[in-house]
Amino acid sequence: MRHPTSYPYPTTREDVHIPLPDGTLLFGRIWRPVTERPVPALLEYLPYGLTDRTAARDAERHPWYAGHGYAGVRVDARGHGNSEGLPEDEQTGTEAADGVAVVEWLAGQAWCSGRVGMFGLGRGGRTALRVAALDPAPLRAVVAVCAGDEDHEDAHYLGGTLLATGLQNRTCADLASAARPPDPRYVGDRWRQLWLERLDALEPVVHRRLAHQSRDAYWRDGGIRDRHHAITAAVLAVGGWADPHRDAVLRLVEQLDAPTRGIIGPWPRQYPDQGLPPGPAIGFLQETLRWWDRWLHGPGSDSGSGSGTDTGSGTADGPALRSWMNESVPPAAAYANRPGRWVGEDGWPSPDVREVRYGLDGALRGAGTASADRFVRVRSPQHTGVDAGRQVPAGGGADLPPDQREEDGRSVCFDSAPLPEPVELLGRPGVRLRLRCDTRRGQVAARLCDVAPDGSSALVTRGVLGLSARHGTERVVDWEPGAVEEVEFDLAGIAHDFPAGHRIRLALSSAYWPWVWPQPDAAGFEVDPGGSVLTLPVRHLAADAGSPPVAFEAPEQAAPLAVRVSEPLTARPERLLVHDVAAGEWRLEASPGPAGPYTLPDGLVVAEHTVEAYRIRADDPLSAQARTDLTVRLERPEIGWDATVQLRAEIRCDATHFVTRNRLRALDGGDVLFERDWERRIPRSAC
Repeated sequence: MRHPTSYPYPTTREDVHIPLPDGTLLFGRIWRPVTERPVPALLEYLPYGLTDRTAARDAERHPWYAGHGYAGVRVDARGHGNSEGLPEDEQTGTEAADGVAVVEWLAGQAWCSGRVGMFGLGRGGRTALRVAALDPAPLRAVVAVCAGDEDHEDAHYLGGTLLATGLQNRTCADLASAARPPDPRYVGDRWRQLWLERLDALEPVVHRRLAHQSRDAYWRDGGIRDRHHAITAAVLAVGGWADPHRDAVLRLVEQLDAPTRGIIGPWPRQYPDQGLPPGPAIGFLQETLRWWDRWLHGPGSDSGSGSGTDTGSGTADGPALRSWMNESVPPAAAYANRPGRWVGEDGWPSPDVREVRYGLDGALRGAGTASADRFVRVRSPQHTGVDAGRQVPAGGGADLPPDQREEDGRSVCFDSAPLPEPVELLGRPGVRLRLRCDTRRGQVAARLCDVAPDGSSALVTRGVLGLSARHGTERVVDWEPGAVEEVEFDLAGIAHDFPAGHRIRLALSSAYWPWVWPQPDAAGFEVDPGGSVLTLPVRHLAADAGSPPVAFEAPEQAAPLAVRVSEPLTARPERLLVHDVAAGEWRLEASPGPAGPYTLPDGLVVAEHTVEAYRIRADDPLSAQARTDLTVRLERPEIGWDATVQLRAEIRCDATHFVTRNRLRALDGGDVLFERDWERRIPRSAC
């Protein structure tokens, strides 16, 4: 990692309060180049406190942009961090509307050229896309990293199934973020009153997310998947093959009318210069600088960074999609760097990628016992999926799926013969399955694996379908028990090189816990291999011939924030799987590890700790339970300020309802300031 010691421009930093149309003041921080010439603004707008939760990350990039001639702007969303107002569900549209107001305020400042870009990671990237869909005139360009274009699919639900870990992680994180206090260093004596107002207004977002199990107006209105045409700003969409939102990059590159480019690396959810595994990291700030120079400076402008409007790799005018082609490697829960190479596609869909079909009773051969009419029973134990890895990897040592042989043993598998030559995939595989099901509702999980000659099985990609969503996630159509139908669904996009001598494996299961919440009935389904097909997006092995190589510069960031780490808390295993043989129960505990205590340069001491626990009995889908315990403590010893948030969130089910319990406690100096319990029974309308 390079940290420049000098920049084209000296910089300054100031904290500001940005007024919204209703009078609410948002807290922001602006890093600006010292110049008399107006400059474009680059906005990162988040519901995470900029003076605590993202302080270290902000320091990596905003000062760097300022040193290259842009104003780096970081703003706390309404009701979060040090901003006024009450927290809002992002699906309501208030957050995006506020974002428009911030863009217009920035464009009107004397130091601003009137042109604004937005960027963000995860929720910040989603918000940037939502603001772009409202088309404020000053917003000319967006960089969205690991950002979905709609939250129903890939975040909370997938193929009409409930993503248990996705729902639990996102809704707990949202509640905990909204419950954090403002900082008295920045808001003064009002901090306590502002905190109480926030806490009193809180409602766990899990209630709404579970109440809308189908893709209804709640999800459509809050996303942009049906409004791609509304975006006129240029979009650089960035993702990682280890992140669940990588398909959004493919959709945006294919469907946006605005100028669009895509980059998909091997990364988890991170900015691609951060270097969290799996790498390799790239010079992402330099790459985005060329994007901003291209779209935020008018014709003939001499106020750019001096990087030029393009390089050989072609941020603006080169390949429509640059992606990392994963090499086949032995399965592991983490890789420092994933072996592979960069490839470029001039358009997406690419003319160098064709669909190749493999019949499940032809090119692929199955295990299992077929009935007289050729159907093969798939009835998986309920703990199938415990080796799935984290749904949203974040660079931990146990994020990725380990060897899949145990999972394959709980599934019905169809294998190819050893490949006579390499097979490269780029895009979204799909399956068409002829099924018979004896229950009204069921689910199918499909995993594509790379099986080496030694028998090890590495997960390549996967997909899930709830059978009641087989005609679309907008409606529920129960299966007629005993009926036979064909269903189709896609697996997540991937780039992967199967070597000669390896086998392609399709593994089908009727459970995938704790990624997917189980259906009430464990009967499973039957599949007819003769009427079923796996379709793979096969890239021509000579596609790179004659094309210039795709390459990126080495990563570069501003000097890291001077964070002082105190003696760490007792570390827990990142992922711990326990099989209680007597009870027939499987328990998975996951912890991202203790964060802190650490001290920021302004004196704030931060400590965070989270533990997730998922349990299920192998023979009982109604035994599924998920629980998260989260603690955040913020201290300013010099003024005696000590604030703590404690959260416990639980979900369980019976045959007809989900049951949620949430307990939130807020402590001021060790004394309970606020405490509330919520419990809801929510009908299982689709899941």
